[in-house]
This record gives sequence, structure tokens and C-alpha cells, in this order.
Amino acid sequence: MTRLSIPDMNCGHCTAAIEKAIKTIDPTAKVSCDLRAHIVEVESFLSERAVSEAIRDAGYDVKAPAAT
Repeated sequence: MTRLSIPDMNCGHCTAAIEKAIKTIDPTAKVSCDLRAHIVEVESFLSERAVSEAIRDAGYDVKAPAAT
């Protein structure tokens, strides 16, 4: 599982855009967004780098992986 901090994720539109970006490159991915904590968790065959790049391409900043 990949767990990332997305500091500028703050609404339903943000979570939908992030989920869409990830599912575009892996339709089977399981994506969980926690708005309050600004955390995205992804279960996928994708690497952390690929997930981060997809989120950045959607217009969101990705900080260091979130602590588990």
C-alpha cells in the first residue's frame, strides 16, 4: 500500500480528481482519501513514484510519504 501526504487536498472535488488520476493508470486501484489528515492511501500494482506522478499531473502537490 502506498500512503502519501497531499497538503492541498481539501474538498470532495480534490478527492475525486486524485482518485480519477490514479484510476486512469490503474482502473483496479483502491483509493482512500482522508481529507482531515490530507492523506491518500492506494492499493495498486503501481509504484509510489507512479502514483505520485499521477497526483502531480492532476495538479496536486505530493509531500514525503505519510507516516504509517
